Order: sequence, then C-alpha cells, then structure tokens
Amino acid sequence: MVAPRKYPEELRERSIRMTLEARQDPAARSGACRRIGEQLGINPETLRGWVTQAEIDASGRPGTTAAEAARLVELEREVRELRRANSITPGRVASGPDEDGTCWYRQTARAGRTSLRGPSRDIGPSRRGQRK
Repeated sequence: MVAPRKYPEELRERSIRMTLEARQDPAARSGACRRIGEQLGINPETLRGWVTQAEIDASGRPGTTAAEAARLVELEREVRELRRANSITPGRVASGPDEDGTCWYRQTARAGRTSLRGPSRDIGPSRRGQRK
C-alpha cells in the first residue's frame, strides 16, 4: 500500500514551475529551491528532487524518467512472480496421485530408476528402514 502524499499535486506542480522560472534568471538562480521552498512551506531538498525529476522527464537532463521507472517496477514484479512460479519443483507438482491412487515418482523409484528428488533420496527396497 502506498503512503498518502504529504503535498497536494497542485502545490507540487506550482512549486516546480516557479522554481524553473526562477532558475532562468541568472541573478535569482542561486538558492531558488531554498527560497521558494520556504515561501511555500516545502522542504528545499524535496523541492530540488521534484525539479530534478521534472527536468529529466522533460529530457532536459539525463536520467530515468518517471514513466521508465514505473515500467521497470512493473517488469521487476513480473520477474519475481515468474521466478516464484518456476521455483515449484517437479516433485511437488508430480507428487499427486495417479489414476490408480499411487504417486508416479515412487513407482519409478521402485522400478530401479531415480526419483525426481535425486539419487540420494531414492525410495527403494535398499533404503527402507535404514537411517542415514
């Protein structure tokens, strides 16, 4: 769940616009974020971050745009879901009973082949009743 925003979107947009306009004037460029932030009751570092991101989104500065960042988050979430789905081992999927009520990985182990869990976990007559 996303935390509620401390500042309204309208205030954010207005403060960004004011700061960008103030930065165009060479005399007022120095300390523009601090001055406008104090006037509007916004932390100057917060305002500086907003202005930097606005410049990146407008292609005026190199970096990851907000749209690209949102897409990356979405792709990372999808990768996590796919990795979790792929982490299900075949033994867990195939451990359900067949039509005759037996588990097929146990049948293959009894027939002399290795089970899906590997040769160290074979279920066969030589391993029954023995402890490791």
